[in-house]
Amino acid sequence: MISLDENTKIPDPDSPVEERLLFLQENMVNFVKQYNLPVIEVSLVVSKYIRTLLESLNRTASKSGEKLPDNISQPWEIDQKYNTPTIDSFPLDKLLGTLDEDRMDILDTMIRVIINGAEIPFSSVITLLRDWEMRLRIQMAEATSPGHLFSPMELPEGF
Repeated sequence: MISLDENTKIPDPDSPVEERLLFLQENMVNFVKQYNLPVIEVSLVVSKYIRTLLESLNRTASKSGEKLPDNISQPWEIDQKYNTPTIDSFPLDKLLGTLDEDRMDILDTMIRVIINGAEIPFSSVITLLRDWEMRLRIQMAEATSPGHLFSPMELPEGF
């Protein structure tokens, strides 16, 4: 087994997929809460993983003449009451310049180590990340100023 620290062990690849996904979920939630990660930083890491894993799954699917289901290949719908943020009104250069790349790298590395160490199927990981993406999109849609994008990600109890 690979360990993240001396007290935390990544589940074996032979463990049930649900156990491996739960381990990933718990570690992501704990990290995001512990470091009060801003919604924009979590969003960038989650979207990177969705994009990377989808590219891999799409290549494999196309080689065998298959198509990925929409619940994996497309973002999940959010309630129509949420508006799409007018991102062009936000100063993107300033926003991107204030990201904590070290913190994002740690989250990125943690996700990668768990996915690879526990050998979690990509389709299962994407499903978990689509849930995160949906919550992130809702919180970003509620942003009325650039500062709101740096608010800590809101996670419901028991997420």
